[in-house]
Amino acid sequence: MNFKQEIKKRRTFGIISHPDAGKTTLTEKLLLFGGAIQEAGAVKSNKIKKGATSDFMEIERQRGISVATSVLAFYYKDKKINILDTPGHKDFAEDTFRTLTAVDSVIVVIDVAKGVEEQTEKLVEVCRMRNIPMIVFINKLDREGKDAFDLMDEVEQKLGLHVTPLSFPIGMGYDFQGIYNIYEKNILLFQGENKQQIQESRSFEDINNPELELLIGEKAAQELREHLELVEGVYPPFDREAYLAGTQQPVFFGSALNNFGVKELLDCFVEIAPTPRPKKSEERLVVADEEKMTGFVFKIHANMDPKHRDRLAFIKIVSGTFERNKPYLHVRLGKSLKFSSPNAFFAEKKAIIDQSFPGDIVGLHDTGNFKIGDTLTEGEELHYKGIPSFSPEHFRYINNADPMKAKQLAKGIDQLMDEGVAQLFTLELNGRKVIGTVGALQYEVIQYRLEHEYGAKCTYEPFPVHKACWIEPQDPSNEEYQEFLRVKQKFLARDKRGQLVFLADSAFSLQMTQQKYPSVHFHFTSEFS
Repeated sequence: MNFKQEIKKRRTFGIISHPDAGKTTLTEKLLLFGGAIQEAGAVKSNKIKKGATSDFMEIERQRGISVATSVLAFYYKDKKINILDTPGHKDFAEDTFRTLTAVDSVIVVIDVAKGVEEQTEKLVEVCRMRNIPMIVFINKLDREGKDAFDLMDEVEQKLGLHVTPLSFPIGMGYDFQGIYNIYEKNILLFQGENKQQIQESRSFEDINNPELELLIGEKAAQELREHLELVEGVYPPFDREAYLAGTQQPVFFGSALNNFGVKELLDCFVEIAPTPRPKKSEERLVVADEEKMTGFVFKIHANMDPKHRDRLAFIKIVSGTFERNKPYLHVRLGKSLKFSSPNAFFAEKKAIIDQSFPGDIVGLHDTGNFKIGDTLTEGEELHYKGIPSFSPEHFRYINNADPMKAKQLAKGIDQLMDEGVAQLFTLELNGRKVIGTVGALQYEVIQYRLEHEYGAKCTYEPFPVHKACWIEPQDPSNEEYQEFLRVKQKFLARDKRGQLVFLADSAFSLQMTQQKYPSVHFHFTSEFS
């Protein structure tokens, strides 16, 4: 099989949304159509017995939310689809931002009743900054919700997108009867109670065919024809080039829980979605079909398999062919590494693979060599950019609750921080450890995982900090900087990479400090050059 054909077969995308819009359910249904699983774990009805395929961490099963990004792959119509299911919960937004650096396109899921929610706005903004192609999927049509046209207006206004519908609902909620597929000109009728397996659709070339009345009734048929006429008048026809450039977003309607409209989404997605896109590094633009392998770590996950305490670094292959047992240069460490058992993911099964191609996500067993953002190449010094740490919103001291387990606690904190779950700051004054997170829920996750995965117990105490700022002096030897270090000693800490951080206790004190020491630069993300 030719290398260029392999690249053409790859589609790597992320699914983003506000919590509870039905993202994990959609992921499951895509796997169902891809034949990767036979039956969906109807996410709502039996959360306890069988969680969704992509929620593998115990705390996710208990809470019914996704907190880690999972990677799933399957084949469909001879294409290899890689899905990155991201956590919707805003406490885990950083994980999602990092995942968006590894996808080539995105599906945005919107709840028909709630419309555009705040988390969706933030994530879509990140996608727009990078011109990532987006498809919008409006979910839960079997419930009462907003009018289809109102929803599309809202998507355009709140998210700043330019949409064009490729399918349209027939009725909604109680009256929901099905979907007319504009892209392929056929009709899908909603029948039956069976939400777990897949049902057949029915082709309908001509919307004016009188048979339509027999199928859905006179009133609905009349309405559908009017709506489609309006769609033609108001929205531009679908233009694939505009979609790929990130300037037009196709919209699909459906109900993921009832398996409805998902196949239409997938069929169209496989046709129009981009193959692996070029990626910018600090040195140059890297294109997928270059011969030499390059890739970067966008996620690290410890203990994916509770039976083996393992750590996996997820690498997105950007160019070339990744081969098992071949040495690659770890650019940051400047040393050569080879991997005897690289993993690929098919639904919930992991498999060892001999080679991977651009667009693929490979899991590498890691003994502590990798950090998020690291680059692997065949010898070239490349640095992929765009995975910064943001200033956390919450700060707490972390204390050891079991003196006998100090070693386990240190190891656990170390590994969880490498994973990017939260950020660790060590105070310069007394060496106490402070954990900073984007959301409060992460503290529970850290506590839970420390206990269940490392056998260590911790307690927290509040630490009043407003913002963490990374410090960059104009001249480290000047008096002003030395005075800053002396006066602000008790507010200074080091992050995991050893960079100096100023922990301001209020917005006011930050402002005063900035005014008092003009030669010291305060950065709100860890990446500055």
